Amino acid sequence: MQFKITSDYTPETKMYAGMLITYIISPFLGLKMNWMTEITHVKEGEYFVDEQRLGPYALWHHQHHFKTIEGGVLMTDILDYAIPCGAIGRLANAILVEKQVKQIFDYRVGAIERLFGKF
Repeated sequence: MQFKITSDYTPETKMYAGMLITYIISPFLGLKMNWMTEITHVKEGEYFVDEQRLGPYALWHHQHHFKTIEGGVLMTDILDYAIPCGAIGRLANAILVEKQVKQIFDYRVGAIERLFGKF
């Protein structure tokens, strides 16, 4: 799934509760969709939470936790999401969405390892 941040967010932007981040995503077949998440909780250096406000999910609640460990920082994600459309959505999740979500997180793990090394 491709996504592009369309809000004024940059890596230098300080995150805060209430911050809205907008994206254009392409979940499959080149279909483009708008997605908006809100940063709902932040404790600098420890965690932040983003929740979908507009987009393809019936629910998106994503916790990012950080813990200083010897030699670096351990990052842990807790993701709760749901797909709309009842039984059809559950089938789409089983066939496509769950794999895409896993690929997104696998890609991020790989990118972090390339930048900072494996622990």
